[in-house]
Amino acid sequence: MAGPTGHGGSLGAALNDLLRAQVTPRHRLSSYNAKHWHAQLSQLTGTHRGYQALEEAGLDVTAKTLLNWLSDPEYNVRRSYRDLIHTAYENVAIVPADRIPDHVKDGQYEISGWVTTGTDRRERGTRNAAPLRIDGSRGDWAAIENLWLAGELTDDEFEDHFIDDVIVADIGEGTDGREFDGGSYSVELR
Repeated sequence: MAGPTGHGGSLGAALNDLLRAQVTPRHRLSSYNAKHWHAQLSQLTGTHRGYQALEEAGLDVTAKTLLNWLSDPEYNVRRSYRDLIHTAYENVAIVPADRIPDHVKDGQYEISGWVTTGTDRRERGTRNAAPLRIDGSRGDWAAIENLWLAGELTDDEFEDHFIDDVIVADIGEGTDGREFDGGSYSVELR
């Protein structure tokens, strides 16, 4: 039985496609696009989560002051308060990424696409060559997970770290290393 599969124009793109289908990436809520402090404050005070974010950001004003600010968009609010409002707004607008689950880090990967080792270049996952099989449980996923949680796991970063931290940990570097220099890859997680 086939497992979840990611596809992409590079190994990193296929890995990212697979991971995004398994867990929620860090992202911004589309409804949080206000630029002005007053619009941000109005949106924040419309929800319990917004009030919590204001409190966590350190905004400590009386209810009367808050009402004055909300009733007048031209109210002269100190820069430090505007910064706290903006911080709270960004904290609510950004949804953190889910951690990479163990079944992904400990999974068996089957990579199909062009793989070059020295002068040996072959398309894996065809009738002529089995997919490249990698045991993810042998790898060190720390750098990949840190980039994922920060929302900075690009296709290139994922590919580089997957090769260095997962593939090499499982099957070794070999004398010539490995290159994934094709234009189409699929990665199946088993």
